[in-house]
Amino acid sequence: MTHTTSAAPVATRGAEGDPPEVVRLGSAKGGWFRRTGFSHLVGILALAFSIFPILFVVSASLNPTGTLSSSTLIPRDVSLANYRELFDGSFPRWFVNSLVIASLSAAISMLISACAAFAFSRFRFTGRRTGLMGLLLVQMFPQFLAIVAIYLIFANITELWPAIGFNTAAGLVILYLGGALGVNTWLMKGFFDTIPKDLDESAKMDGATHVQVFFGIILPLVAPILAITGLLGFIGAINEFLIASVFLRQDESKTAAVGLYGLIADPLTKNAQFGEFAAGAVVLAVPTVGLFMYLQRYIVGGLTAGAVKG
Repeated sequence: MTHTTSAAPVATRGAEGDPPEVVRLGSAKGGWFRRTGFSHLVGILALAFSIFPILFVVSASLNPTGTLSSSTLIPRDVSLANYRELFDGSFPRWFVNSLVIASLSAAISMLISACAAFAFSRFRFTGRRTGLMGLLLVQMFPQFLAIVAIYLIFANITELWPAIGFNTAAGLVILYLGGALGVNTWLMKGFFDTIPKDLDESAKMDGATHVQVFFGIILPLVAPILAITGLLGFIGAINEFLIASVFLRQDESKTAAVGLYGLIADPLTKNAQFGEFAAGAVVLAVPTVGLFMYLQRYIVGGLTAGAVKG
């Protein structure tokens, strides 16, 4: 039996001769600004802060003059000339390279990290704790700190196996995998630990192998963390610039981030080509936003479904 309380009116005695004042219980929560107005104000400020650069880049991409000095928050004239000039150049090739590299690195990293997380979560073996701590410690150092050593390694690889050396998508994907496996494995391992081991044991009693348990039972249950790691891996790879600028030198092998930077790298021409740079930034954001919108229902739906399981 449950008891509920309601905001019932209570009459209080006023001054002598005055009618009693009615006070509603639960109404003393402050004014509108204290209850919800401050939250609305913070939300409006955060929205304005985040949407300002987006509006400026979109406005610059539609500016027919195509220069940084003439770009404004609200475009005076609207034209698609910057987009036409952008696609008449090497940008389509850069865009495809970015999609291929980001998709492959995100998918492979997600699969390998899931396999490693399953092993660390379900099996007990010598060096398990040391391996987990090693993965955590490696993540304390940015991958770019080893850029000199990696460059020398890839210099030798390019001579022996040019297919995975400099100016190749395969070489850059392999390089990205090394920097993403640690954090993804830790994220997935924590999620794998929340799945009862009784499911594994029941499947094994029915004759299922470890592979069947992993792909048939575990992976469908960890769809939210797969979506999160896949999305983060895709965003990180498609926006990465520092390592890609070192390992991709030929124009046909560049990613969109490296190629677009080349448009404004020259101090003499960066002002004139800013419109094309802004147009490329807008186009490059489309697959990221589309992937987020597609995976959002899986993330939200998976977390909601997991919250009501008893």
